[in-house]
Amino acid sequence: MTELKLSDRLKEVALVFLRLGATSFGGPAAYIALMHNEAVVRRKWLDEQKFLDIMGAVNLIPGPNATEVASHLGLIRAGWLGLVLGGLLFLIPGTAAVTVVAWAYVKYGSIPQVSWVLYGVKPAVIAVIAQAVWSLARRGFKNPLLIVVGLAVLGLYIVGVNEILLLLGGALLVLLFYAGRRFYKNRSACFIVTPALLMKVPFIGLAAGGMTISHATLFLTFLKIGATLFGSGYVLLAFLNSEFVETLGWLTHAQVVDAIAVAGQITPGPLFNSAAFIGYLLGGVPSALLAALGIFLPSFLLVALLSRFLPAMRKSWWSGYFLDGVNAASIGLMAAVAIQLGRVVLIDPFTIIIAIVALFLLIKFKVSSVWLVLGGGALGAIYKLVLG
Repeated sequence: MTELKLSDRLKEVALVFLRLGATSFGGPAAYIALMHNEAVVRRKWLDEQKFLDIMGAVNLIPGPNATEVASHLGLIRAGWLGLVLGGLLFLIPGTAAVTVVAWAYVKYGSIPQVSWVLYGVKPAVIAVIAQAVWSLARRGFKNPLLIVVGLAVLGLYIVGVNEILLLLGGALLVLLFYAGRRFYKNRSACFIVTPALLMKVPFIGLAAGGMTISHATLFLTFLKIGATLFGSGYVLLAFLNSEFVETLGWLTHAQVVDAIAVAGQITPGPLFNSAAFIGYLLGGVPSALLAALGIFLPSFLLVALLSRFLPAMRKSWWSGYFLDGVNAASIGLMAAVAIQLGRVVLIDPFTIIIAIVALFLLIKFKVSSVWLVLGGGALGAIYKLVLG
């Protein structure tokens, strides 16, 4: 087979990831499965082992894993321009869709009929989160130590401990337990300790009472989230609650649920696109674009860096221990957030029933989360129309 010219390979990368970005529903596992089918099975850009290496490596860096896989595949196919095109065009359709939904939310969200739909959507989202926690816990809690780490993180987050410290603290605890003195002697430890120490530096935000939105604070807050968020995209809920509800006071818990429900479930692309939704709520289109830039920029830079170190990382002795700890802490955070949001959303028998039925359908019949969210919204509207 004749090798395509660089311009043709760039065009191929652009078309593939623009289409994937416009049709990727169902969460990170679904997105990555679609990329595997395109890049490995159909187009033979790389083999199975290299694809698995990429998947394992992106789990060791913060940010949206699906976007990072897209960027890395673009790099393999078409060099550094391919890295940018692959990641960027995978994001654009979802970010655009989320911004449109945010506009409709701001314009019509106070109309009773729209609130009726969200009334049914939110408990379905709680079910999706709960199912994700259950699924990840079955795979992530490999031994008693990891169970203890996950439960400890759950409890500590609920009482107010910073989620970044919990994620990195859980990872370091597991690493220390298994590695012992080798952790302190091996230079690889510097790669882990340095970010952990940096995250202890407080992040200064605006006073909650004034509600003056600073573009600099908005960008830097999302930049921090994008540069430090490990684990599943649902851990983003913990970060959004901590930064925008508890620290800055710019949003309510209900608005965070709306960002996930409206932006994260019914539009294509990664859950991180919720940043654009929140940005729009706070300052319109410019803030939406700024928020999206902040949260996604670190992933492009980290993939570029990762490409230099991937062969060595595959052989690193500490990476497996570190990743196990991150995953256990992530599961604990997700469970804690599910509990917190459940208190806000599950307010009466109807919402509780929707959540239970949605969870049953997810576990028993593997129903798509998109259909569950749409169904919950329809039921909410019907319930309010008939009985409201």
